[in-house]
Amino acid sequence: MLRVAIAVLGGVLLLSGCQTLGVDVYQPTVSPSATPQTAEKAGASDPRTRIGANEHPRIIQSYGGEFRDAKTERLVARIVGALTLVSENPQQAYRITVLNSPAVNAFALPGGYLYVTRGLLALANDASEVAAVLSHEMAHVTANHGLERQRREKEVEIAGQVAEELFANSIAGRQVAARGKLTLAAFSRNQELQADVIGVRMLGQAGYDPYAAARFLESMNANQRFGAIDPGADASLDFLASHPNAPQRIDLAKGHARAFGPEGVGDRGQGFYLDGIDGLLFGDSPNEGYVRGTEFLHPVLGVRFTVPSGFKIDNNADAVVATGPRELAIRFDGVTDNGRRSLSDYMASGWVTGLDASSIRTTSINGLPAATARASADEWDFDITVIRLKDRIYRFLTAAPRNSADLGATASVVRSSFKQMSASEINALQPLRIRIVTSAQGDTIASMAGRMRGVERKVELFRLLNALTPGAVLTPGQRVKIVTDR
Repeated sequence: MLRVAIAVLGGVLLLSGCQTLGVDVYQPTVSPSATPQTAEKAGASDPRTRIGANEHPRIIQSYGGEFRDAKTERLVARIVGALTLVSENPQQAYRITVLNSPAVNAFALPGGYLYVTRGLLALANDASEVAAVLSHEMAHVTANHGLERQRREKEVEIAGQVAEELFANSIAGRQVAARGKLTLAAFSRNQELQADVIGVRMLGQAGYDPYAAARFLESMNANQRFGAIDPGADASLDFLASHPNAPQRIDLAKGHARAFGPEGVGDRGQGFYLDGIDGLLFGDSPNEGYVRGTEFLHPVLGVRFTVPSGFKIDNNADAVVATGPRELAIRFDGVTDNGRRSLSDYMASGWVTGLDASSIRTTSINGLPAATARASADEWDFDITVIRLKDRIYRFLTAAPRNSADLGATASVVRSSFKQMSASEINALQPLRIRIVTSAQGDTIASMAGRMRGVERKVELFRLLNALTPGAVLTPGQRVKIVTDR
């Protein structure tokens, strides 16, 4: 299986926000306050704020850093500002951080630390949908759910330790631990449902479309299905990985919304929202490198390589992984090398398990010093290539089932394609962005999707980004999102 190949491939390696903005939430044109009230100032003596402050750096690191863009920050601040006025605690200050991640997620920490990814902003089609997610997370803050969950987790942990001491590995001990986990899971579900109720109420009272909560849950479901088609996709950072999701939850959200009237009540805030995300970075950021079909290009490192046709590239935080037919897989990463030791010595230094030292060969790849070798582990064979460029050593590990005839040819294609990018190539490489365009007479979903660049499954992605149901058609004058590097 491909997942097994990736796991073994990784296992063969033994490797030694922005501040709260004071804004007029009713005006489209806003600017930061000269003296903003920050979450840190408002809760300097509050232990909840200290919890958020301690966790903040970890969150930033996990999600690729902060997305620093004044236009996007103002857009999110405008939405949060309107919700704060109708929240359970209007005096609560929030530290809003837009995370530089294509994952679709939003969450909050105790003390008013509020996070939303640019991936979620790209998926949403109006302000009310973003407000639906953020009001849910703000409800967790005002209801002190973070502190309550910490307390419950500690109780379950202590109960489990006591059970282990009293019952050792007996069935009774395992039953106590299982009951604790079930209690914690039920507690978490109740918290989420409570946040749903509070969030929908905030939506309606702020004048937004209260049905946006149910509508955007459906969009996130569609996004999860879109990603699930890719067997190498990692959805662990997405909203539905950490939040309960079920059709009943959508029905409950619609039921809460009916308290404000029938569907169509409230403002969606679509016009100013689409204006606000026009030009939003989409997918990988320049610091992570870009995937373009079967090619990986990293403008910051200045390197590029190609995988064979039929392979799917997944750009992860710690490595680039490509999976292909017949259980083949490729892993690419890099390490800093200040010692300038020979590549042969580096290859044999112990970072690869199962290495056949007699197979180490030095070579040159597109003018760069390199070395190759073979290794074996479990039921897998590996072809390893290391290439030196300046103070970095770049590493390719190609994995195949034992005695596969495809290993050598696949590894050869990949390593021979590795090149240093020229200055003109780097300058010509542009990131993908969301662009808002208006459909004209005769435009179709297929024709609009055809205008997208740098992405696969264009029609499916176009439908997803614009929440178009099967059978939907475009109308002249309709504003839609496309993805392009122009």
